[in-house]
Amino acid sequence: MRVVAADEVWPALGPALEDGAPLATVAEGDAAALATLAPDIPVAEADAGILTVTSGSTGAPKAVVLSRAALRAATDALHDRLGGTGVWTCALPVNFVAGMMTLVRSRYAGTRPRFARPDLGDLAPGSGREYLSIVATQLHRALERPDVLARLRDFAAVVVGGSAIPPGLVARAREEGIALVTSYGMSETCGGCVYDGRPLADVEVGTDAVGRLWIAGPTLFSGYRLRPDLTAEALAGGRFRTADRGIVDPDGRLRVLGRADDVVISGGVNVDLAHLQRLLDAAAPVPVVVLGVPDADWGTRVVAATTGRIALAELHRLLDVAPAALPRELRRFAAFPRTANGKLDRQKMAAEWSATDGDGSPVD
Repeated sequence: MRVVAADEVWPALGPALEDGAPLATVAEGDAAALATLAPDIPVAEADAGILTVTSGSTGAPKAVVLSRAALRAATDALHDRLGGTGVWTCALPVNFVAGMMTLVRSRYAGTRPRFARPDLGDLAPGSGREYLSIVATQLHRALERPDVLARLRDFAAVVVGGSAIPPGLVARAREEGIALVTSYGMSETCGGCVYDGRPLADVEVGTDAVGRLWIAGPTLFSGYRLRPDLTAEALAGGRFRTADRGIVDPDGRLRVLGRADDVVISGGVNVDLAHLQRLLDAAAPVPVVVLGVPDADWGTRVVAATTGRIALAELHRLLDVAPAALPRELRRFAAFPRTANGKLDRQKMAAEWSATDGDGSPVD
């Protein structure tokens, strides 16, 4: 395995995708990711091209082994869906799969990628067919900046993924003339494998008896590095068992409902935190995040965090749900904690909720 710094990925990528040593990158000073990769131990998978470490937003980080065949299949299927190859702009960390895949697609397409800052202030699309991959937070902030918004309109496709995307944000972006494409996927599927609710060619998505999503097809990972136990649990019968719940409509369109562990039991009542979050995303005038935290009496207590000005009673008025599902506490945060790739770090928020010296402060 070859581990390189972020600014060394592009020149090292060609050999990794051909017949050289598999490639990985870690953020500077990220000792945990480096330990997870274990670069001193040979990679057993013969066709390995890329190793990427999961964000750890929902559990301990894992090193995912992606084969050259899977990377190629994911790239070709996406370019076919988008209408052809083009020039990709990388505005995401390349130590995570979404950023790395912009470079992989460029290498397979025979084009040279462009790079942009995370705030997108230096976007410079050319006159040809241009693609951009970002997360919802970047899109939300870009819509508040007329200069960035004007540049986003020049892209043939702006792919947005990485987490749940509020429907209102999607609608607003498209009304502004952005060719927005929503993406669903994860490190284990070479990034996005479902776009605008439709799986890529040869990718199959279904649900098990309890509504948990599984994915099958040529874009699946080879396994978790040095963790055959986790690999056997996640990959069975050629299907990857995700941590998400969803519905596949009769016309084949996927609707992701939330994570399997978003359903908590509070006072003996099942509460779907993802459903609460969708309601608040649509109705709350300020950012609000709902969480489940341990509680001695209720088992799990539903709580809410905000970065704006809103009262708990107002939240209750916005939520037409059973009393057990209503948040019992509201705290104000200066900013929501996020992982290195921009995802909301719900684990950190929940873990620190009861700390008296935490960032969150009660709202009267």
